[in-house]
Amino acid sequence: MGFTIGGSRGTKEFRSGVRRRGRTSECTTVAEYTGLWGWDAVPGARAAAPARACSCGRADCPAPGAHPLDFAPTVPGGATLDEVTGIWGEYPGAAILLPVGRAFDVIEVSAEAGRRALVRMERMGLPLGPVTATPDGRAQFFVAPGAAAELPELLYRMGWDDADLDLRALGHGAFLTAPPCDHAGLGPAVWLRPPALDCAGGPPQARLLLGTLAYTCHRFRR
Repeated sequence: MGFTIGGSRGTKEFRSGVRRRGRTSECTTVAEYTGLWGWDAVPGARAAAPARACSCGRADCPAPGAHPLDFAPTVPGGATLDEVTGIWGEYPGAAILLPVGRAFDVIEVSAEAGRRALVRMERMGLPLGPVTATPDGRAQFFVAPGAAAELPELLYRMGWDDADLDLRALGHGAFLTAPPCDHAGLGPAVWLRPPALDCAGGPPQARLLLGTLAYTCHRFRR
């Protein structure tokens, strides 16, 4: 006598449960960023490999899987899990994007140079904030807001303004893909140095890290 394991009703309930658990996990991660670290978060588009078609639906999307969803609200820093669930529950599966230029700016270098610089900074005992790595080979150092505007002057003062450095600062208007979310359909962003209670809320001034980053970028390019 034949039989079926799990009827259609059971299958639907199972899939619904998986979706609920997925949404709960997403909301918990967002709530950690907002409630524990005080960062704003925005629901972002995703891109599916291998074609990297963006979930926004635009065939000519300039940043597939790496931009906020249209009309999606910002979840403010300090939001609780209940508050996050009420907002993020409307955007299941969205990538978590962190707006740059509010709680932090970012100094971005190549991933290899960033890893070497991070080791050097830790040995020197420099103050450090979180650091991420993207699947397209970039390392992103969290620094105090204002770094993007100050970068040209800081490089000039340090004598690096004429150097050909693979280094740039991201400020207001940019968005960072928060680990463990997929970045642009290329794979997950990861932490090289995860946030910690002693630094995430107040990342260091860019000038404290810039010399080491510039030196390491210069040596790496050579």
